[in-house]
Amino acid sequence: MAREVIDILAMAFTIGLTGALAPGPTLVATINSSLKSGWTAGPKVALGHALVELFVFLLIVLGLAAAAQQYSRFTAVLGGLALIAFGLLTVKGSKKASLTAPASNTAQNPYLAGVLTSAANPYFWIWWLSIGSAMVINGLKGGLVLASLFMIGHWGADFGWYTLVSASLDKGRKVLSEVNYQRILALCGCFLIVFGLYYLTKT
Repeated sequence: MAREVIDILAMAFTIGLTGALAPGPTLVATINSSLKSGWTAGPKVALGHALVELFVFLLIVLGLAAAAQQYSRFTAVLGGLALIAFGLLTVKGSKKASLTAPASNTAQNPYLAGVLTSAANPYFWIWWLSIGSAMVINGLKGGLVLASLFMIGHWGADFGWYTLVSASLDKGRKVLSEVNYQRILALCGCFLIVFGLYYLTKT
């Protein structure tokens, strides 16, 4: 059981990291908030983001899980294909990825910024309707505890990454360079592709 818990947390953390690293409005909100209020902006934005994901998680568990069981194979295949597709897009996008934020009118409150930029981001919903839901439903096969562990690992990636970004900006980018960001993003994209292929072989 302990090995299974560690495996789920590690898998969830890595998959969550691939989503967190992707350039998007939540990353922009983190950068903008960090430039104004320092490294604490990262975890605050991540908390707002996590609140939206908690809502989605509860919807999957309470409303979609039962209906999805009869389509579990289809969901698994969709999740695997989505992992590969997102992986390819991540590798391609990593070459031009930047930690420089464009001008933004994001809310001054970092908690609210995390909520709004997540809820209004199409990528967020596509990710959760494909990869996220497939992972949660797969976890539910082992019970609610295992599904919850996926969320814990996932949130660990979100909080870790956004805190690293805000700390890096607060320290004058001595912690994370743009080149290293691009390399990490490309590596995560490769992981998504490999895990997607592995996931398809298990369906």
